[in-house]
Amino acid sequence: MRTSLFLLALLFSLAVQAQDKPAYRLFTAAGKPTGYNQMLQELARADVVFFGEQHNDPIGHWLELQLTRDLLRLRQGRLVLGLEMFERDVQPLVDQYTTGELDDNAFEADSRPWPNYATNYRPLLQLARQQKFRVVGTNVPRRYASQVAKGGLETLNTLPAAEKAWLAPLPLTVDFALPGYQQMAAMFGADAAHSAGTQNIIRAQALKDATMAYFLNQARPEGHLLLHLNGSFHSDNHDGILAYLRQQNPKLKVLTISTVLQEQLDKLAKDNQQKADFVVVVPADMTKTY
Repeated sequence: MRTSLFLLALLFSLAVQAQDKPAYRLFTAAGKPTGYNQMLQELARADVVFFGEQHNDPIGHWLELQLTRDLLRLRQGRLVLGLEMFERDVQPLVDQYTTGELDDNAFEADSRPWPNYATNYRPLLQLARQQKFRVVGTNVPRRYASQVAKGGLETLNTLPAAEKAWLAPLPLTVDFALPGYQQMAAMFGADAAHSAGTQNIIRAQALKDATMAYFLNQARPEGHLLLHLNGSFHSDNHDGILAYLRQQNPKLKVLTISTVLQEQLDKLAKDNQQKADFVVVVPADMTKTY
């Protein structure tokens, strides 16, 4: 009788689980299921955490907000938030907004926010304004990345010193053997992979990565955790920004999160294993913000 009741309870439990519609699942790099609290406790012990997002994924943006709140609490306010989404030349505006000197309209008029700023990033800046922690825009002004993509890194040499201050220190060395840059080259096909045009596009990507690494490293006071939000390509496989950060400060304890899309959420696909220390799996048909 007890065996029958146990089997009935098990079948009922399985039926309920089968009807569940999870918005996301969390896995370790090796594909082992884990939970938010386990991830949070480990991240809180790091010096730098990279959250690699899909820019139009609402689940990832919601998790970023929750993670910022929770890390701020666990680190007792010793948190800096770094954002790919704001460029170095608008940092004074970011500071003025988070300290309450600028209102929303004035800030958004001149800071060149991304089109999805209002829904996906404004809540983070508002949290910083309320809780009084620093937000740092880390990205290179896009006009310089575009300039490099068209004409190479040497086009930066004639910039005034005041504008070079918004970039990673020059001259910049690009390691074309990095897996992420090799992947970029492969996207152009075998014939174009080593062309001057393709290499300049990779140099522009490297300028972004190096600039973000340089300024996030500068922005982190001793004893603080820096949480950096960026497109997953910039930090997947501990590559991109991390490659430049290791050159500057190899002693930092750095952990990464990557957001991926899958049809099935019960298992981490082999191709998504080892992308990051923690992988957020979101349903492939999740509603997009744009």
